[in-house]
Amino acid sequence: MPADALPILAACFLIVGALYAAVGHAGASGYLAVMALLSVAPEVMRPTALAINVLVATIAFVQFVRAGHFSWALFWPFAAASIPAAFVGGMIHLPAHALKVAIGVVLLLTAFRMAWVAMHPPMSKAAPSPPRTPVALAVGGVMGLVAGLTGTGGGIFLSPVMLLFNWADTKRTAATASLFILLNSVAGLSGLASAGWRPTPSLAVLAAAACIGGLIGSTLGSRRATPRALNLALAAVLFIAGGKLVLS
Repeated sequence: MPADALPILAACFLIVGALYAAVGHAGASGYLAVMALLSVAPEVMRPTALAINVLVATIAFVQFVRAGHFSWALFWPFAAASIPAAFVGGMIHLPAHALKVAIGVVLLLTAFRMAWVAMHPPMSKAAPSPPRTPVALAVGGVMGLVAGLTGTGGGIFLSPVMLLFNWADTKRTAATASLFILLNSVAGLSGLASAGWRPTPSLAVLAAAACIGGLIGSTLGSRRATPRALNLALAAVLFIAGGKLVLS
């Protein structure tokens, strides 16, 4: 990782950690976007995003639990399938070009998701109804594999699915996503470590910045909804970064 880019990365990671933690996410897609814009090597991007995910997701989860929004019954079926799938995804080594394209596609899909939610907020007034266990297991397995493979925690995909099918309200969705991200990130990082990855000194600086942001964002987000303008702004950044990776 270029030394001259470290201060800029740290400042951006603090902002990303705050914005994403406000909705129960750890910010992996945002960290990936920032690193893509600053031309960080693709093989460095995935473990960096996963490692910081573990810390920020832990902070977000604690805050949402303290606010009373977590449900174990809703959460466990997603996690039961996603954790082993994320570990397998983390062990898979893709060529640098393929990894860039995979991360770029994830960023673009995330951007579409954020823009869509901002422009079309959920209108359902029916009481949320959790999915059947086989459905939750299938969804968790697919998202866990994608999470480990691309360096995200999977929550950025789980949240819109839960809201789309009215499986939980916004706050409970955020609480579920935060622990989902935490466990998938640990599993994915474990897979990378088993394949030889080791942390670098710069990771500590970036992690500290992201954790400060995560603490601020999750404290506010566990009590307030995400502004529409915030989702649109983040979507624009992800479009640029995702397009840069795919087209390059």
